[in-house]
Amino acid sequence: MKIVLCGYMGAGKSLIGKKIAKKLSFHFVDLDKKIADREQLGIPEIFAEKGEIHFRKTEASLLRETLNSEENMVLALGGGTPCYGQNLQWIKDHPETILIYLKMNLQALTDRLFEERKNRPLISNVDTRDALEDFIRKHIFERRYYYLQSDYTVDCSTASPGEIVMEILAETGRAGGEDS
Repeated sequence: MKIVLCGYMGAGKSLIGKKIAKKLSFHFVDLDKKIADREQLGIPEIFAEKGEIHFRKTEASLLRETLNSEENMVLALGGGTPCYGQNLQWIKDHPETILIYLKMNLQALTDRLFEERKNRPLISNVDTRDALEDFIRKHIFERRYYYLQSDYTVDCSTASPGEIVMEILAETGRAGGEDS
């Protein structure tokens, strides 16, 4: 079984994914980390030195490789992963895979990402909170079509990580852990 988490950057995919994986004794994979490890560069450096097209090709290749793994896992996607190429279709067509959209409201995302923007290539040059909010609003509008094709949507705007994990475990039929 593979539980795949999608959502906008800053929604908590890695944090929640690690907690779910621990609860279920599944392997946790952060796709962005896997890309950085393969390229031996951080994500901002990949974008700066090799460009977004190279990043997206590597992302697609590693997504496919990861989905074809035999092990049970929780996979945290990058914010744009389901929006490019055949990525969403590969996820949806893969057997025993559940795609979950971690949804967060605009204000919560803006608050969280404003402090982290220098480490995030797509927003590193955004200088004001208003400009960031406009950027996020536009991006979410563009990506919403892909995110909403998930099997489940979990609103993460005000819930605690523990509450989010419990909701996901209930939705996937794993509320009591791996054996439920």
